[in-house]
Amino acid sequence: MTSIELDAMDRRILGELQANGRISNVDLANAVGLSPSPCHRRVRRIEEAGLVLDYVTLLDRTKLGLGLTVFVDVALGRKDPESVAVFENAISARPEVMECHITTGDYDYLLRVATADVAAFRHFIMNVLIGMPGVDKTRTNFSLGEVKYTTALPLDPA
Repeated sequence: MTSIELDAMDRRILGELQANGRISNVDLANAVGLSPSPCHRRVRRIEEAGLVLDYVTLLDRTKLGLGLTVFVDVALGRKDPESVAVFENAISARPEVMECHITTGDYDYLLRVATADVAAFRHFIMNVLIGMPGVDKTRTNFSLGEVKYTTALPLDPA
């Protein structure tokens, strides 16, 4: 991955791509005030530098029957490299785990889990998570609703 400096135009391009990954180069160029060829060159340079990880489609989880979001703290009993790797591989393979973060504090990981309902989440906790190698304890927080959800990163220079 190459490191590049981003100017204001690059940031505008990235902002447009975050808002609509399917935008055509012509529409992108129009939106940021460039002609298509220089816009395309900038996008390629940004992609080649590894700033764009992927282009994806975001789905409405509630319309797909995944109306419950739960945040789960997980503490491992052993924290040696092998135990950590086994847990991380096992949790990475679970489709209901949307995110897994290594954290500081009393717990080692924070999971964001999406399931259909409380019964499906109970199945995940009782039959999957607490049976994973190394899991010592968990703490659960149910989301009562989203105030803000975005996948767009802030692009203004700090």
